Amino acid sequence: MDFSRPNFNQRIVIRNGRVIDPTQVLDQVADIYIADGLISNIGNAPVGFKPDMEFDAEGMLVIPGAVDVCARVREPGQTQKGNIHSETHAAAAAGVTHLCCPPDTNPVIDTRAVAALIQERAYQSGYAHVMPIGALTKGLDGQQLSEMHSLREAGCIGVSQLRHPVKDAQVLLRCLEYASTFDLIVFFQSEEQSISPAGGVHAGPTATRLGLPGIPECAETIALSRDLLLVEQTGVRAHFGQISCARSVELIATAQAKGLPVTADVAVHQLYLTDDMIDGFNSQYHVRPPARTEADRQALIDGVKAGVISVLCSDHQPHEAAAKAEPFPTTAAGISAFSHFLPLSYEFVRTGVLTESEWVQRIAMNPALLIGLDAGHLSMGSNANLCVFDPNESWKLSRDNMVSQGKNSPFIGRTLHGRVKLTLKDGALSYRHS
Repeated sequence: MDFSRPNFNQRIVIRNGRVIDPTQVLDQVADIYIADGLISNIGNAPVGFKPDMEFDAEGMLVIPGAVDVCARVREPGQTQKGNIHSETHAAAAAGVTHLCCPPDTNPVIDTRAVAALIQERAYQSGYAHVMPIGALTKGLDGQQLSEMHSLREAGCIGVSQLRHPVKDAQVLLRCLEYASTFDLIVFFQSEEQSISPAGGVHAGPTATRLGLPGIPECAETIALSRDLLLVEQTGVRAHFGQISCARSVELIATAQAKGLPVTADVAVHQLYLTDDMIDGFNSQYHVRPPARTEADRQALIDGVKAGVISVLCSDHQPHEAAAKAEPFPTTAAGISAFSHFLPLSYEFVRTGVLTESEWVQRIAMNPALLIGLDAGHLSMGSNANLCVFDPNESWKLSRDNMVSQGKNSPFIGRTLHGRVKLTLKDGALSYRHS
């Protein structure tokens, strides 16, 4: 595995690919030229252009690099699971050029120093941009407001409490008022902790049969309802991450219809997994929020199609083998998700749920717009953050071909359709599949 830093000085031409950019209503077979880290032209070669590297993308899609709004890089503090170097390399192999790092690092991202450390190490690695999300409260303890203005100045693109509770609603109200003052987006992961037992699965027949703790869907919808009321009160920009059930889609749709500044995403694995797949206590299916019913899964897909859920994310959570080796309730939740992010999301193009343009919107354009990022497009003169995706290649996911340090995935052994062949970050070759 090559961890050498990418070369930012190459002139590159990608030939014969189908170039898709919804921001320009662009969908055509064309050559794309990159020089000095920028997209020089799409179509004809610039005068005097002599490439250092050529890539033939015939039959492939050339799209903006994916912008992943929720992906753990595990550094600082949990390097036994992964680190910024390994996980940004895995991101590049997945066609991701920008990723948002949640604040539950160790130490928590509640100071300028931690935010700066993450960005500096990502820059040194050179494989992908990492934008930290700051903590909503100090130490994520739910008691004192964090220094949100300082975190924004340090490069944090928003703030979040993740699934850590804020038991005092007045504290949460003050946090949202403060975030609204500075026009900071708040990333919610709504969950009522009092009815969300650790190590649980969806509360249903499977949980009962296996004797596992049950997490009802109202654990999400009770908290989501409260959060939406506070959003309405404060006017804060709110993004609801990794929703998991049909009722949540309805609540988000109602809020959007009322004109509230609300968006939502879903982790791609939630569009595939259901609670009845957990037979055998397979801890690779231990995720949070839990995989729910087939009806919930279909409602999430419908929400993606309708645009109520405007963003797809990986919710990448690499773990070491030991973290998944205990009895199901005591194992760590989460999936090492980069490897299957684009292939599984593209499957909804194959099945007619999304068009190619809508797919690119949900993995690149919309998340970039959400966080105010100059990315998710292929405009001439812009930084060349893009990937080449072959929708026709079939391959089997295995631990050996997962680039992430974490090999925890229920999709290992599954045949995937579609593969990232090339990724450029700011015009530099950050990944190429031979």
